[in-house]
Amino acid sequence: MKNRTCLLQFCRLIVWVCSFIGLSSQRVGAQAPDFQKMSPEERTAYMNRMRAASQEDWQKMMDKLDLKLPTLPPPADDPKRPQHLKLKEGSTNWYDEAGYTHVRSGWGNWSNYDETKAADYTLPDPLKLKNGKSVKDANTWWKQRRPEILNDYLTNIYGKTPSNTPKVTFAPTGTDSTVLGGKALRKSLLGQIDNARYPAATPSIPVTRYTPINAQGPVPLMVIVWGSFPTPVATIEKLIDAGWAVAIVNTGAIQMDSGAGLHEGIIGLMNGGKDRKPDDWGVLAAWSWGLSRVLDYFETDKAINPKQIGIQGHSRWGKTALLAGALDSRWATVFASCSGSMGASLEKRSYGETIDNVAGSGEYHWMAGNFLKYGGNWSAMPVDAHELMALIAPRPLFITGGTKDSWSDSKGEFLACVGASPVYELLGKKGVGTTGMPAPDVSLISGELAFRNHEGGHVDSLDWPVFLEFAQRQFKLKK
Repeated sequence: MKNRTCLLQFCRLIVWVCSFIGLSSQRVGAQAPDFQKMSPEERTAYMNRMRAASQEDWQKMMDKLDLKLPTLPPPADDPKRPQHLKLKEGSTNWYDEAGYTHVRSGWGNWSNYDETKAADYTLPDPLKLKNGKSVKDANTWWKQRRPEILNDYLTNIYGKTPSNTPKVTFAPTGTDSTVLGGKALRKSLLGQIDNARYPAATPSIPVTRYTPINAQGPVPLMVIVWGSFPTPVATIEKLIDAGWAVAIVNTGAIQMDSGAGLHEGIIGLMNGGKDRKPDDWGVLAAWSWGLSRVLDYFETDKAINPKQIGIQGHSRWGKTALLAGALDSRWATVFASCSGSMGASLEKRSYGETIDNVAGSGEYHWMAGNFLKYGGNWSAMPVDAHELMALIAPRPLFITGGTKDSWSDSKGEFLACVGASPVYELLGKKGVGTTGMPAPDVSLISGELAFRNHEGGHVDSLDWPVFLEFAQRQFKLKK
């Protein structure tokens, strides 16, 4: 997609603003103001303060780790800048001939969309122990290799979830209602998080559940990781028509999607409002914890089949769905759409979104502080995306990208599927089935590890019908 990076930056701003607006009607206390009562000038000033607070927190963590950014020349004088890039008049953005936006990270690396320059990396072997011995059986995977990989992710990448997290109690809010022309029953729930240890933090878990009105017994459920955008009615209706229930979870009420909110939300609650330590959990892990509490609740819901509860997310929420699936084996299937770097695409591969972009002050909060060590130092990172997928094995996993979503790097996502396939095969399941990138809209769904690169951009709507075909086959559901 042309001007992909600018579009993503704009979308991130909209997500941020929408999360505040959506949260203002939930139980969030000091987490966000009521944007609906603010003037445009007040909103701009507030967001500027939030950016400044995020930058300050990022710098504190950099200092704590004794990390410094290199001194860089102006972009126009940078010898590392690809010479074919042109500066757009009246803008600070650089573009190539195809219209792709190129950005320079704080570590001096420029965006790349050239396949000939993307292959200079070495992937860790998911089936080789740290002592160099090969993993040749499932028992060694479960007892030794998987714990090694998981520990690397918890310590260095996403952060450790505290062991003493508070109790969550779910209760209905309002009355149930019939929606979608009488096809579904909608129920609103709120997970109240015990904040007695630090009352200044008031996180919660808002959930909206939809169930088919004509269901005969318990049905499968997809939990959709969501912000506070308008409800994805078309997606919900597709799932309802297929006989599935749907739950929409507003992650912003669990933890704000900003480095400025790390002293509040569930992270702030657990830290007593203090700064994070380098191996403390980041926002993606905090969201994953909240999603597991949603899973706790739905395992007791008699309308839901507790063995057929899956999780789906798109973009940053696709990253979250993958992590949630890796951390909690009760998720029966995982669908990650256009999740990019620190999601499904290979991290050490220089194409589109990279480690540097996530480690910058705008997105670092998703990760543990220790993750900043890999900014500009990709080869040192002990894991890569194929190993995150491997942590989900042997459960059904569906990965999707888009032909016009270069930032998310759909080829890198496919290559990660190839890298994870040996683990699925070791565990008696089928991997992605090929080492060759499939043509657009060709669905590789015959095994437990599935992939599709839809013709189009940064969306998940094009892949839901294929996911349903994949999941219904995996769950042996009648069509």
